[in-house]
Amino acid sequence: MKPTVASFPAARLRRARQSPAVRGLVRENTLSVEDLIWPIFVRSGDGVEEPVSSMPGVMRRSVDKTVEAAREAADLGIPAICLFPYTGLDERTADCAGAWNPENHTNRAIRAIKSAVPEIAIMTDVALDTYNINGHDGFVVNGEIVNDQTVEALVKMAVAQAEAGADIIGPSDMMDGRIGAIRSALEHGGHHNVMILSYAAKYASAFYGPFRDAVGASAALIGDKKTYQMDPANSNEALRLIERDLTEGADMVMVKPGLPYLDICQRVKETFGAPTFAYQVSGEYAMIRAAQHNGWIDGDRVMLESLMAFKRAGCDGILTYFAPDVARMLNR
Repeated sequence: MKPTVASFPAARLRRARQSPAVRGLVRENTLSVEDLIWPIFVRSGDGVEEPVSSMPGVMRRSVDKTVEAAREAADLGIPAICLFPYTGLDERTADCAGAWNPENHTNRAIRAIKSAVPEIAIMTDVALDTYNINGHDGFVVNGEIVNDQTVEALVKMAVAQAEAGADIIGPSDMMDGRIGAIRSALEHGGHHNVMILSYAAKYASAFYGPFRDAVGASAALIGDKKTYQMDPANSNEALRLIERDLTEGADMVMVKPGLPYLDICQRVKETFGAPTFAYQVSGEYAMIRAAQHNGWIDGDRVMLESLMAFKRAGCDGILTYFAPDVARMLNR
């Protein structure tokens, strides 16, 4: 039912904005530390914190430094982190076997964090791009990114992460049928409580550039990802993908990128009511940081405002590189 508003002067809508106390009483949405997931990049080495040039303030960390970051996140009240491996070209192969190696950067980091910071939830990335010599999320055969062979590899990757102790599996590859296959493998492997947060509506976006630098995929990528990631012009297709992944066993779903796709976030939440997340991706982060460093915007206020937009659109949580900075601000 459409709300009825009295005419002026009986209705002075500014009354509800007259003080911080009153604004707080009528505020429709609230951003909290518990809404945040912090993406962290893991690399080889020991004692390494390597800046990502296109993402000011973001580091590639060796496993020991990743453990320290996990402790920082837990101390700030951030409930979850998401691990992404950085791999150089010399670590990539055509068969992508490193993706399910129990000793890869991600799996070693999971075990180390679970030992040192057991209270924090660990999310992982499931896609072949960081292990693939050509930078694609799936196997490439005669120039085609093949689906079913890729799904078989993704299942092995997800199971290896679950065996290492991951709490949340994040398939980001956009292959058809991978959620059902991964859920079945997790169930048969006894990993009944491992959750799946599906990148169900992931668009073929130009906002991913800095991320590909961060994981070492920029130099490796041949071609584009438009045959498996979504067309930015499509909206109804996102709902079909969300419905499919939920029926195949996804516990939570994600829209990626974030701010340019708030309409999709809202439609997903209103249609399905399932736990809905958004990823404030590297390009979004880099633009805000660049404008902040040039003195063009109030960076702290824009950080908070951008994240509140996700809450207003119906998101239950946000993956954001701003997580530790925002957590410190909110805790104050």
